[in-house]
Amino acid sequence: MTIKVVVADDQALVRKAFVVLLSSESDIEVVGEAANGAEAVALAASEQPDLMLMDVRMPVMDGLEATRRISGDESLSATRVVILTTFDLDEYVHEALRAGASGFLLKDTLPVDLINAVRVVAAGDALIAPAITRRLIAEFARLPEPGAATADAVLEQLTDREREVLELVAKGQSNAEIAAGLFVSPATVKTHMSRLLMKLDARDRAQLVMLAYETGLVSPGGS
Repeated sequence: MTIKVVVADDQALVRKAFVVLLSSESDIEVVGEAANGAEAVALAASEQPDLMLMDVRMPVMDGLEATRRISGDESLSATRVVILTTFDLDEYVHEALRAGASGFLLKDTLPVDLINAVRVVAAGDALIAPAITRRLIAEFARLPEPGAATADAVLEQLTDREREVLELVAKGQSNAEIAAGLFVSPATVKTHMSRLLMKLDARDRAQLVMLAYETGLVSPGGS
């Protein structure tokens, strides 16, 4: 299956470099280019891509707002967004995930890692660069403690096994690793994942991770 991608970046040279790189792969097709967030939103609606590569700082509308609009559009529920930026500032990471991004990579990411990110996110998984993951956890550590009532209201929807799976997802484990650790089949883990996404009204794994930290189910630095 061919992965349809739109590249959004206000710098033409950077944008073209991404287009050339991705177009060299037989399973990836670049179906549009955007120089600002408004163009990105319009292209998402017209092209219905599998994935958007979205710069953060763009004119007219920034990448975070564009991501928020795409993620909030029910007709684009199959479109995933990977944020690409030269800025690894904590507020960008956290806000990008809140906006609905499924991945976050720096522009100096190696070409092979960028291509892998496109495939991973298009397949439905979340991807955050390891260095950014560490910063993200540090950001969660600085957030106020979640209100007990709010956290309980979120988590009480889950079975004990679903909580266990959510905790392992938040710790970065893949479905295969979770299956091995819990001595269940990958298909069973996939079922638990589907139920978690539905119950918590989450778009993908990235938002599950955020919810796990925000509710206090997982704490930064916890075992």
